Amino acid sequence: MAEKKPHTLLIVESPAKAKTIEKYLGSGYTVVASIGHLIDLPKSRIAIDVEHNFEPEYITVRGKAKILRELQSAANKAGHVLLASDNDREGEAISFHLQNSLIKKNPKLAIERIVFNEITPSAIREAVNHPGKIAMEKVNAQKARRVLDRIVGYNLSPVLWEKVKNGLSAGRVQSVALRLICEREKEVESFIPEEYWTLAVELSKGKTHFVAQMIRSGDKKAPAESRPAEDASGADKGEMKSRQDIHDLMARLENEVFTVSDIKESERSLRPKPPFTTSQLQQTAANRLGFTSRKTMSIAQQLYEGVAIGSSRIGLITYMRTDSTRISAVALEEVRKFIGETYPAALPAEANAYSIGKGSQDAHEAIRPTTVSYTPESVKAYLTRDQERLYSIIWERFVSSQMTNAKTKTLSIDISASDTLFRVSSTKTVEKGFQAALNVLAAKESGKKLPSLKTGEVLTKEKFLPEQHFTTGPARYTDATIVKTLEEKGIGRPSTYASTISVLIERYYVERRNRQLIPTQLGRTIYDLLIGSFPNILDVNFTADMESLLDRVETEGADWVGMIREFYGPFKEKVEYVSRTLESRKGVMEEETEFVCEKCGRKMIKKLGRFGFFLACPGFPECRNTKSIPLADCPKAGCGGKIVARRKQKGRGKEFYGCTNYPACDFISHFKPTSSTCPKCGWFLVEKSDKKRGTYKACINKDCDYLHTAAEDEEAFEQKNED
Repeated sequence: MAEKKPHTLLIVESPAKAKTIEKYLGSGYTVVASIGHLIDLPKSRIAIDVEHNFEPEYITVRGKAKILRELQSAANKAGHVLLASDNDREGEAISFHLQNSLIKKNPKLAIERIVFNEITPSAIREAVNHPGKIAMEKVNAQKARRVLDRIVGYNLSPVLWEKVKNGLSAGRVQSVALRLICEREKEVESFIPEEYWTLAVELSKGKTHFVAQMIRSGDKKAPAESRPAEDASGADKGEMKSRQDIHDLMARLENEVFTVSDIKESERSLRPKPPFTTSQLQQTAANRLGFTSRKTMSIAQQLYEGVAIGSSRIGLITYMRTDSTRISAVALEEVRKFIGETYPAALPAEANAYSIGKGSQDAHEAIRPTTVSYTPESVKAYLTRDQERLYSIIWERFVSSQMTNAKTKTLSIDISASDTLFRVSSTKTVEKGFQAALNVLAAKESGKKLPSLKTGEVLTKEKFLPEQHFTTGPARYTDATIVKTLEEKGIGRPSTYASTISVLIERYYVERRNRQLIPTQLGRTIYDLLIGSFPNILDVNFTADMESLLDRVETEGADWVGMIREFYGPFKEKVEYVSRTLESRKGVMEEETEFVCEKCGRKMIKKLGRFGFFLACPGFPECRNTKSIPLADCPKAGCGGKIVARRKQKGRGKEFYGCTNYPACDFISHFKPTSSTCPKCGWFLVEKSDKKRGTYKACINKDCDYLHTAAEDEEAFEQKNED
């Protein structure tokens, strides 16, 4: 071990991390926190010298001067300084600026950089014993990205202020994400569901009852989603398009004999998934735990920086910003030993290897527990509920990734009645393999209890089970699916996914409703302006190519100044052209309407506020009357009122939709009207959502059979048959 200097100051980013690391080092060390960036670009101006190689103008962050002075004073008292900010571009930039600030006060100060992937005693001691220098290629990569984002944001935002509304802003990556969300919303709104029906039959042998799904009847196949996976390709949806179609089929099969026509068994091997990358962790936490991306990263940060486990404090997971599935040799040896002792039957002869994704920087290991001996159960008492749940999926994913495949056996039985084929399948796990380590991530067993059957055996028909469905349109983005899309398209990087979503929501360009990301009217307006005026900024491929160029600054030492200069010239010309020629949309935001203010008689204007459009009296401040914008015509005959959003005065204040002629008209809907009307009765369609179908449209008229839910129509159909 190299001889240590009398006193060493170690500077990290967060107080929590400092608290953990301080316990690992002896009395010769003092550990303090910079609390993020101390030196950065000012918020009040662009601060990029475009005439001189786009050099940024850095200042001490407002409110951080005291911290910087304290660090400079502490450094002067120490014989040696170690900079230990996070091992990524932002962390490298923090160390770089901090080093410059400390040297300004003491040019002779000995400063070195240390990096680590996990906060454990061995990892910290290893890093301290092998210090290095600041990686300037990372610093330049961070600078290039920061300069580019500043140029885009600080040139586009004034255009939005001038043409749309004061106080708006636009970002390079966020604008592309907004485009994806807005375009998906257009697809959702334009989609009109089509009706189709499926048929199942309840059969029995002795006391055992089971249900088989129709696969085909004559030349008609059942919709793909109603059939077992092995036979779910090549069919059009909605072959049985109406209640009458299914009624005719049931009548034709009523007296037919149901015979076992074929029995097949098949086996399948399921491979474990690799340990988590940042995006995969965010997606899984969203799907399994209902976490937003920001919540996932916040809790992961806590687990990384350190948690008190009894009398000790330790970082439970490795660094949580990574795009690699690689794990260290030490971690691999440890997990294989653990599997051999805990799940000996599931230890493969050789370690499982996983390919690194295309475009991966591979700077860090995958996200894994720092030691597998800290099982979720053993640390549960020391963690909050959310910490325990997130740690559980990280631990399970890592341990299971180095276990053997699981094996399943599927029994598939075909039952024929005339020219109609039904099928029932049951899948059982015959070798657990990696699934033995899964609890939170465990999949539900799909095995069904089936009687022992033979080909040619006749079964008893108990009853038919018809079900109405409607085709489902594209799903809105969620935190999980937008992260997946951004990653697949090469937009942004692991460290930016959560902040990208958060910024869109904080600016109220997008709102999160039932875990779905829905653009607001403000977001749509900004999207319309940007896509029309700056198509390349919102172009997915252009943005992905720009990300690749920025990555090359770090990996290949590419000329970032030349890259930004090539972008800046055409971009600046376009901004100036749009500012001169684009018609202001502020008039659109505050246009006069036909609605009259009942308090003063003026024609009300439509205004865009934080929560969407509303009607306001132009006589403000003398008249402060405001009300909701009508969403649809009241469907009650002879009413003539409008449907508007209302909110209950008591309780949770949940929004509902009622008629403007209340109390004379008592029509209400708990579902928001859409812009579509029912082609059968003329009432408006509403948007509904449930776990089975997701988001779908339905007619608000309970007496109309157009686009009702399957449960409602099945109940009506059964009542009709009974009558």
